[in-house]
Amino acid sequence: MKASEIRSTFLKFFESKGHQIVASSPVVPGDDPTLLFTNAGMNQFKDVFLGFDKRAYSRATTSQKCIRAGGKHNDLDNVGYTARHHTFFEMLGNFSFGDYFKHDAISFAWELLTEHFKLPKDKLWVTVYSEDDEAYEIWNKVVGVPAERIVRIGDNKGGRYMSDNFWMMGDTGPCGPCTEIFYDHGPDVAGGPPGSPDEDGDRYIEIWNNVFMQFNRTEDGVMHPLPKPSVDTGMGLERITTVLQGKHSNYEIDLFQNLLAAAKNAVDFAAGVTDGGAGCDATSPSLKVIADHIRACSFTIADGVIPSNEGRGYVLRRIARRAIRHGYKLGARAPFFHTLVHPLAVEMGDAYPELRQNADRIFAVLKTEEERFFQTIANGMEILENALAGDTKQVDGETAFKLHDTYGFPVDLTADVCRERGVTVDSAGFDAAMNRQREQARAAGKFKMAAGLAYDGVATAFHGYEHLVCETSKVVAVYVDGTQVEAAGAGDDAVVVLDHTPFYAESGGQVGDSGELRNGTTRVVIEDTVKIQADVFGHQGRVVEGSVKVGDVFTAKVDGERRARIVRNHSATHLMHKALREVLGTHVQQKGSLVTPERTRFDFAHNAPVTDAQIRQIEAIVNAEVLGNAGTVAQLMSIDDAQKTGAMMLFGEKYGETVRVLTIGSTQELCGGTHVKATGDIGLFKIVAESGVAAGVRRIEAVTGEGALAYLQTLEATVNGVAGALKAAPTEVEARVGGLQEQLRALEKEVAALKGRLASSQGDALLAQAVDVGGLKVLAARLEGADAATLRTTMDQLKNKLKTAAIVLAAVDGAKVQIAAGVTADSIGRVKAGELVNFVAGQVGGKGGGKPDMAMAGGTDPSKLSEALASVQGWVAAKV
Repeated sequence: MKASEIRSTFLKFFESKGHQIVASSPVVPGDDPTLLFTNAGMNQFKDVFLGFDKRAYSRATTSQKCIRAGGKHNDLDNVGYTARHHTFFEMLGNFSFGDYFKHDAISFAWELLTEHFKLPKDKLWVTVYSEDDEAYEIWNKVVGVPAERIVRIGDNKGGRYMSDNFWMMGDTGPCGPCTEIFYDHGPDVAGGPPGSPDEDGDRYIEIWNNVFMQFNRTEDGVMHPLPKPSVDTGMGLERITTVLQGKHSNYEIDLFQNLLAAAKNAVDFAAGVTDGGAGCDATSPSLKVIADHIRACSFTIADGVIPSNEGRGYVLRRIARRAIRHGYKLGARAPFFHTLVHPLAVEMGDAYPELRQNADRIFAVLKTEEERFFQTIANGMEILENALAGDTKQVDGETAFKLHDTYGFPVDLTADVCRERGVTVDSAGFDAAMNRQREQARAAGKFKMAAGLAYDGVATAFHGYEHLVCETSKVVAVYVDGTQVEAAGAGDDAVVVLDHTPFYAESGGQVGDSGELRNGTTRVVIEDTVKIQADVFGHQGRVVEGSVKVGDVFTAKVDGERRARIVRNHSATHLMHKALREVLGTHVQQKGSLVTPERTRFDFAHNAPVTDAQIRQIEAIVNAEVLGNAGTVAQLMSIDDAQKTGAMMLFGEKYGETVRVLTIGSTQELCGGTHVKATGDIGLFKIVAESGVAAGVRRIEAVTGEGALAYLQTLEATVNGVAGALKAAPTEVEARVGGLQEQLRALEKEVAALKGRLASSQGDALLAQAVDVGGLKVLAARLEGADAATLRTTMDQLKNKLKTAAIVLAAVDGAKVQIAAGVTADSIGRVKAGELVNFVAGQVGGKGGGKPDMAMAGGTDPSKLSEALASVQGWVAAKV
């Protein structure tokens, strides 16, 4: 059976047993901040098992795409070197939510394996938790597995219920015993049965684990029976396919054989292996790494992650660059990894349509990442090879940091190379170098006055959602020049902490409020508001009258007009985010934002420029929301309740137990910022700029309200000015400019024709200057007023007329020299144009290159040109 047939058979079998086939969740668990990646089939049902969620079905079955390449479950270092480890794998599972339990779970598993997959019963072993007599009896008495093939596993991990056969979600919560099914590959393979000293061998392979969640463990360690025990199972598709196809390694199954072949072809092509060449070793562990890693990278990108230097993006970059390095190790000297995306889509696109739908985007993201890394990998590998030379046992931290900082080698990649040589990396030295760079960056940066202030006092109560003025705000701390003081006088730049404030402190991309503090004797102009701590606001500004001291009471007033411009831009950002996902795709994720009074700047994951048509569509969607004038609703709720509403949560963000869910028009996001009361307050939305800021990250800038009006009025004035210069109506400008462009192109063609005739006439005059050198006509001359195209045209004419020749033509334009060298086809065995052009260019301060019959170069010293041309005859004579 092929892997695709095994997957389908599993799902259809459990569907016949009353299970709902549920689609795989993304590998990026957007609703579970405790996980870096989805690593098990039960992840998407976690809330169901915990009782926080209820589905319309009580039985489910899935083929879940999983990644184990970071955090607690990290198989990255073993990939390629063992028979079963992967960064990406598929977990087949069946689940019962308080419906059936041990008897049915065990019976289903045995029926599928022995009757549908036709596995010999005497090849199957099982394990049970030592105290789970019920599971033992079912296996032995009901199913009929002999006692000698049932292994009881006790508390083998150092504590009560700490066992390979007792599953826990955490220190508290649902838990229970499990039973595992093993396949015996036979005595020809080394290894002993589960529970034996040789259990880590490859003879007995675990293929299925059935977890019986029957207890709730409380903090006191007591196991309380659950009212509705549940079942959570998992069987790796790659492992069961290996068994059913009679193989001993996952990489020998049909799915991987096709990917390995594609990987070999891609690497060989990138290594310059010609037809008939042997190419790289088809059994190399490096090819297995590449075939495995293209799956992890492609599925991760399909689910919205892009390479970066933190979080999931860093893991993606680490996996991709590890694969690229293994290709380099096999001889690849050009990007190759991204070309495996489409073969993967062919292999797995039927089961996971998102691969086909996103193939071009995945291809582009990986191509960009690969091109960036290939720019530096050769130099980086040379440095690393030098560091590994001799009998060294450790690569020093400074070298590892240089590779990371300058050449894009994650320290894990350096460690990966070192591990192959039996060498370690000085991780402490690397960390010290990294920390030193961070400190230097901090010292060089321009930080706000409130950065790093020490504060130990009451929190600031924020009233700015409802009010722009607080009448009785009390001063609880004052800082001048970074030092806490009792008072600040007129002329001092100070940071003031209040117990109550209407000022919004910079957070979530929204800039802080400005305004003033005033009482009967003192006035403080507040220029910005920032957070000293999560709930402590620093109002930074200048004391212009009187003095500020701890205990003073002020009227705190926000600049209302500036705040209004900020909130218009902030609310428009939410609407734009939703519109971007509608127009460009759900892979769009926020990667950064800045909301100021002047405009909103929004960075997001997308691997191609946003077209003019798409921008117009985005603007139309947002402005339709503005015209709808829907009221803004803010609600405080628990993080769990917020997740159930479907509100947008930003990957990588840390949220507290209580969050603020903001509904603006048709959007719903978690946000602590200030916003308009209704979408109509935004007035008008206009995108003013779109650009790329990093690999796979685009940036849009937009304006609203009076800012949008001012922008459009400026555009109108510009168009009217151009129309006046063209003596045309504004509506006729485009057509008139198009006409001028046509005239310009016609004139350029006419100029090119004139230059060609001039070159032809000069070329004819030069024929007589050719000198015979060893049977080769040699000509070196200067063409006045010629450009590069004219040099090439004249060169072709002269080669046709001289037949057997080596020619150098040059022209001067100001301080620049253009040089062309040409050799007729019958002479390139004796003289190469590239060598000739570099000989001449080197004398005039330049260099160049090209093909054996035609090459171009530039120079910067026209004063040496005559001498350089005169030397051509001697150079050719020495060659022939």
